[in-house]
Parts: sequence; C-alpha cells; structure tokens
Amino acid sequence: MTPDFVEEPTKTHRGENFPVASFLIAPRHRSVILAFYRFARGADDVADNASLTPDAKLALLDQFEATLTGRSDAIAAARPLRSALAARKLPPRHALDLLRAFRMDAIKHRYANWSELLDYCAYSAAPVGRFVLDVHGESDSTWPASDALCTALQINNHLQDCGADYRNLDRVYIPQDMLAAQNIGVEVLGAPQASPALRKVLQGVAERNASLIALGYPLPRELQDFRLCLEIAVIVSLARQINILLLERDPLSEKVHLGKVDVLAASSTGIAEGLRAFFRPRRTAPTPAGGA
Repeated sequence: MTPDFVEEPTKTHRGENFPVASFLIAPRHRSVILAFYRFARGADDVADNASLTPDAKLALLDQFEATLTGRSDAIAAARPLRSALAARKLPPRHALDLLRAFRMDAIKHRYANWSELLDYCAYSAAPVGRFVLDVHGESDSTWPASDALCTALQINNHLQDCGADYRNLDRVYIPQDMLAAQNIGVEVLGAPQASPALRKVLQGVAERNASLIALGYPLPRELQDFRLCLEIAVIVSLARQINILLLERDPLSEKVHLGKVDVLAASSTGIAEGLRAFFRPRRTAPTPAGGA
C-alpha cells in the first residue's frame, strides 16, 4: 500500500512558472507531456515529503521506477506515462534520469559549488526538455540549448523558493562556496529578509543564470515544429522576466512571481519572437567541395 500523496500529485501544471502543454502544443502531444508531468510531480512529492525518512523516500522512488518499467503497478502516477511511452514507442530514459535527481533530493541537502548544482540540474531539469523534444521528433542537436534553458528554469525556481526550501526541507541549492565567499552560512536563509551579504549571493546566482537563459535563447529557431517553437519562445521570455525580478527583489521577503499582466506581456513577446525565429531564412547545408 502506497501513501495517498503518491496517487495524486499535490501540484498541477497550472502552478508552474512556465506553460506545460499549453494550447500552443499540438493536441496529439499534450496527453503524453501531461503524463510525464504527472509522473514528475508525483515523484517530487515523495522527495519533498518531510514526514518520510530518506530510506522510505528511496523505497517509494524505486516503486516509481518499477511501475514505469512494467515490473509493478503500484504507483498510479507512473502508469499513464508507461502507457504513453509504449504507444509512442519511446524509451523511459528521461523519466529514469528524473528519478535519479529525486533520489539525490532524498539524501542530499547541500551543493558545494556551481558545477555541482549544474550536475544536479542535468538530471532534475534537462530530461524534461529532452522528453518534450523527443515527443515532437526533434533532433538531439537541440539538446544543448534545451538543457541550458531547462537548467535556468530550475535555478529560477531554486532562487524563488530558497527560503521555503531551507525552512521546510533543510535543503539549500545556493552553492556553498558563494555563501562562504560572503562569510555567511545557510542559516541566513531562515531570516524574514535577506541581509546585504545574502542579497549579493542571490544576485550572483541570478547573474550566472542569465547566462544560461542566453544559451537557451537560440532554441526556438532550431526547432522544426512550429507550435513547439512558439511554446519554447514563450518559455524563454518568461524565464528572462523572472530572472530580471530575481536580480531586483528579495525572495525571502517578497513573492518573486510574475503577475497575470506580466505573464501576458511576456507571453506576447515570446510569441512574436517565436514567429520571427521560425519564419526567418533557414540555413542550408553548404555544397561539399567538388559537388554539383
């Protein structure tokens, strides 16, 4: 018997900073993307459940893997994705990579430096974008830009939730060496307002993250699917605007989220940029030397 919270994830796709299978995505792709999302949110609920021991979390995450790969039917949140993958003849590799990140969350609460944080995001964030690209039949040459964008989205979220993550889960994604450089420890994340030293650290993380968003910016023009191009362009625009807020605001004392008007403005900007990206002249491969 699995706990009730495993059966239905506590968070829906409508609560995210970015669209998940919005109307921009072709209807034939939405159900499989939402199945992946449900799987991810269910596993995330396990990793974030403060009442479970690390061993209990790992055991439940093993059940997610067993259900996904057909060795069990224990986890309701995993069964729709298993069926969707079978129907599309897609491997479970990206979902399995996500489980690796959730297993890390179950036992690891600190990240020594930026490189270690990026290693975590390679499993917690990059597989999401790669899965969506695979569903659309896009080339894996798009993965580097997608990985950068998905990592940036993850780090935006880490910054937005840095106080709650510390208070509720004793989990800190802010690199330890960046805190140490300002002679502060993780306990400052429990304060109602960020100190000047912590603000400098958080702004430093946001500045580094802006570089990742820049690396992800070319992704829409690399895509062959028109509707996915627009969706990703909107996500890039939203990520950029949230990053700007994080450079300006204190996530300990303020809610660093876009309001409805800001979301609409950023989405409109993204769609316009996506249209320009998709309909720009496309490069053609050069004719080989000596060719016709």
